[in-house]
Amino acid sequence: MSEAVRREILGVDPAAVTRWFGELGIDITGELSFDRIGLGQSNLTYLVRDDGGRRWVLRRPPLGHLLASAHDVAREARIMSALEHTDVPMPRIFGVAQDPAISDVPLVLMEFIDGMVVDTMEVAESLTPQRRREIAVALPRTLVEIHAVDLAHVGLDDLASHKPYAARQLKRWSGQWEQSKTRELPELDDLTRRLIAAIPEQTEISLVHGDFHLRNVIVSRDTGDVIGALDWELSTLGDPLADMGSLLAYWPQPGETTGGDFPASTLEGFPNRDELARIYLDASGRDPQALKFWHVLGLWKVAIIAEGVMRRAMDTPANRAAAGTPTVERIDALVHKAREIAAAAGI
Repeated sequence: MSEAVRREILGVDPAAVTRWFGELGIDITGELSFDRIGLGQSNLTYLVRDDGGRRWVLRRPPLGHLLASAHDVAREARIMSALEHTDVPMPRIFGVAQDPAISDVPLVLMEFIDGMVVDTMEVAESLTPQRRREIAVALPRTLVEIHAVDLAHVGLDDLASHKPYAARQLKRWSGQWEQSKTRELPELDDLTRRLIAAIPEQTEISLVHGDFHLRNVIVSRDTGDVIGALDWELSTLGDPLADMGSLLAYWPQPGETTGGDFPASTLEGFPNRDELARIYLDASGRDPQALKFWHVLGLWKVAIIAEGVMRRAMDTPANRAAAGTPTVERIDALVHKAREIAAAAGI
């Protein structure tokens, strides 16, 4: 296979990346190979191997035209590097390439963490109920560690705006809904109004992961502990409860249909949302009532994201993700669940 063909398939230039390894002082044995890994449809991730069996992970933006602020892997690498000496489990960043001689887009090279990613139902079903529980309880504990990071100490105090986070999220995602909706949905519009009226007071600013859920962590095969938190491209500064609300939004319970193609948390052994919330709240001391607001906003946001994915798949069938396209039924179920929780919380 010619290098030109390999480049088109991979989105990277193997010869240029090999030279970059040398510039970084990384010795390799033989040639490098590149294999696409993960289910993500955003930044592209590759497992890089040499002939001696050593492994690394390479990240780059998706192929095609990008918005100026989208898929910023260099920003993601900055965040991950800043967290290297904190309690947050994190792969080490070896380098960021922003040289056109290496790649026409930025590349990030990071440590390969040898663990397990529970990103398909097949993997989730292969686990014992005890291991499922161990993995689940590690998730809110990892969020506590992320939200405890001293922003000034690690140099992330200027990462994003310090303005109230809920208002920023509601403005951004309601605008996204208007651009991507495939139909009128009065129930969602009503929920948007109720959320705007119920914004809790923001009392602190922390690092917010922005997309923390079961598929975005590496866990130990031996203990279920989180040994790597991944996919920091949506990370920002804001209300720490936003992350916990999102985790709960991605955590369907038995009998619920909000999980789409990945209802892993409905399997035996995974604890329910109340227990996950209790673990986080007990460890962090944060406000249970405010978490209910962020749980509702999390569901609202997931519904809007799903509508956008569905719209893109309708407009351009080539955009259909391998993991499956959201359905109207699932999106409606998300909105229904959000309204149900909002009503119970007095929102």
